[in-house]
Amino acid sequence: MSEEFELDTADLQRRMDGAMSNLRTEFASLRTGRASASMLEPVQVDAYGSMTPINQVGTVNVPEPRMVTINVWDKGLVGKVEKAIRESGLGINPQLNGTIIMLPIPELNEERRRDLTKVAGQYAEHARVAIRNVRRDGMDQIKKAKADGMSEDDQKLWESEVQDMTDSYIKKVDAALETKQEEIMQV
Repeated sequence: MSEEFELDTADLQRRMDGAMSNLRTEFASLRTGRASASMLEPVQVDAYGSMTPINQVGTVNVPEPRMVTINVWDKGLVGKVEKAIRESGLGINPQLNGTIIMLPIPELNEERRRDLTKVAGQYAEHARVAIRNVRRDGMDQIKKAKADGMSEDDQKLWESEVQDMTDSYIKKVDAALETKQEEIMQV
């Protein structure tokens, strides 16, 4: 009476991978006190009569973990680049050295680090919930197949497979969270 039930585990896995990918994106947005060239992307400079991204008026480098340098190509723009950084709201005080602007990245204080670890924990919990929702969808498909005549042994086999997949993804979330929290708390 029952047709052979085949759960689309590839779809479940793809959706769980999506939750992990989203978590990595959210973690990347948390500032850890380390220098990054991408932190200057929103800053625009008034160059040659139009607003221009900093990376189009100079070379942005990260020579050490707490320092970003900008080698401005046109000497006439050095002052404008410095002014744009001061007014950007990044909380960074630029230091001039000829055509090179150095940006020392300040350390995060202990309270801010704790807040960031809590935010990282919230991101991880959202990912866990998303993974559990995918698990629930898989279990619902199995229950429907059981109602359509699947054997109890097959039901247990599929439920076990979905649960194992869920457990492995939850472990990945926990490992990513632990790594990110260590990164944030590192002084």
